Amino acid sequence: MADLRKKLISSLVVSLSITALMASGLMQRPGKWLDDRVFQTPRAVPGDIVIIGIDEKAISEFGPYNTWDRSIMASAINELSKDPEYAPAVIAIDTLYSGESGSEGDKTLAEAAENAGNVITASAADFGTSAVFGGDRITLDDYSVQGYEEPYRALADVTSRGHINAMYDMDGVMRHALLYVKPDEETVVYSMAFTAAQMYSESKGIPVEMPAVNERGQFYVPYSSGPGGFYDGVSLADIVNGEIPPEYYAGKIVLIGPYTAGLQDSYFTPVDRSIQMYGVEIQANVIRSILDGSFKTEAPDLLQLLYVFIICFMIFYLCMDRKILLSGILCAAFAGAGLLAAVTLYELGFVTHVLWIPAGVLLEFMVLIILRYMRTLSERQKVTRTFERYVAPGIVNEILKEGTDSLELGGKLCDIAVLFVDIRGFTSMSERMAPEKVVLILNRYLAMTSEAVEKNGGTLDKFVGDAAMAFWGAPLPQEDPVFKAVQTAVDIIKGAGELSRKLKEEIDEELNVGVGVHFGPAVVGNMGSERHMDYTAIGDTVNTAARLESNAPAGNIYVSRAVADELKGRMEFVSLHDSVRLKGKAEGFEVLKLKIPEDK
Repeated sequence: MADLRKKLISSLVVSLSITALMASGLMQRPGKWLDDRVFQTPRAVPGDIVIIGIDEKAISEFGPYNTWDRSIMASAINELSKDPEYAPAVIAIDTLYSGESGSEGDKTLAEAAENAGNVITASAADFGTSAVFGGDRITLDDYSVQGYEEPYRALADVTSRGHINAMYDMDGVMRHALLYVKPDEETVVYSMAFTAAQMYSESKGIPVEMPAVNERGQFYVPYSSGPGGFYDGVSLADIVNGEIPPEYYAGKIVLIGPYTAGLQDSYFTPVDRSIQMYGVEIQANVIRSILDGSFKTEAPDLLQLLYVFIICFMIFYLCMDRKILLSGILCAAFAGAGLLAAVTLYELGFVTHVLWIPAGVLLEFMVLIILRYMRTLSERQKVTRTFERYVAPGIVNEILKEGTDSLELGGKLCDIAVLFVDIRGFTSMSERMAPEKVVLILNRYLAMTSEAVEKNGGTLDKFVGDAAMAFWGAPLPQEDPVFKAVQTAVDIIKGAGELSRKLKEEIDEELNVGVGVHFGPAVVGNMGSERHMDYTAIGDTVNTAARLESNAPAGNIYVSRAVADELKGRMEFVSLHDSVRLKGKAEGFEVLKLKIPEDK
């Protein structure tokens, strides 16, 4: 239950943190970039929208744009509409003609537009911040209309109007179009793009749908073409000079607007962030989306954040206890599914944040890796703390490779070789010697014993006074554990002899030990409580080894028949028959003495 609660709390904390990160806006720029790469892809478009550019060629022929007489645009309109059979369906002029110039060109342009009967002229609102008073509260409206420019009266009376306001998103990219502006409470002026699409559809007898907008009157634009996609290189000068065959624009939407960098009417768009798109091309893309009815609804952020939270919670909960490879596969699958879901929803008409699910899953995977590393480090420390007192460093490393299941409270039954060793006459020695000498002898003896056990890959279980216990075959299975145990016993007997000679020289004392070794099944593991445990072995095999040691005279190694059978042909043993009987063992339990091999 505690583990389940820990998993739930961890999953909740991580998923809430990732959801908060997505909601904070820190992922907005990379998220928008990915959205644009996935959603905004150019495609083939029909040829029912053409662009006539006020380009370098026109400026070269007619002079700087700000010096143009309005009769130039009048000439272009007259040329486009001179043959009713080949006239455009709509002529939209993406440039402002506000205020009268005082020249004959004002009248000429108005007459040309009236004769054509299908001209849309531009208007523009000036947005700013104003205070809105409501009851006892005052709020600020950052998108209130502060001013409004429209064509001079004579032109306005004979043309349709459409605003040409454009608004960047927060990252400076134009993803949205403004459907309408309200110069005052009663007047609604639709965009030039919508007005052109509406006029064109009416001329073809096709209904046009109005896109749904957000609180600012904007709608998302799925761009169908990148910079230059709608432009065939036709200059306004070509139209005025009658160099373009009327079949090129007959029955189509003709957009006339700036198409040179000097006129400063270009913007960054999601379809290509490296090259700016002229405003008249943006108009063409917006018209295309309206004609196609390919409107997209931007899914509410709150709903998407809830989706992110659920997915992240589920993934983290599933992956917490799994291996990194499997967790990686699951995370990759969910990230891919999130990307596929975003693309599918877009095709169904919904715009979502493409990055949120893959990024959330990736962050979770990174958290899982960090947690796994910290857990592994903790487990390594736990293994080291648990076993470094008992076994050689090499065995500790092997345990780390195998895992830490053996660290749990409890034990497992396995066959082990158990060794006991004890100093003979230690009680009388400690009674007649000064405590400092007793401690000196004991420490040097125990150091020698530990070194022998470690050299032969054993697990040093415990010291009890002058006795020591060690075993082989656990915590990991070992090759030839009985031989290693008996070899340790031989090393201890020989080491004790060498130590005894040194002690005789130093303090005029001798050291004699007896050793017992038995092989058989025992329960091995951590015994005790969760907070206080010891890694040890228990069972009849351990008791038998202890009784063999207690009967072994100084300088002797007693073993059981089980040990002798395991080492047949490799070491020599002498059966003691009935001369030694172990307490608690049935009659017939055979005790053997090892013939300690001489050093070569």
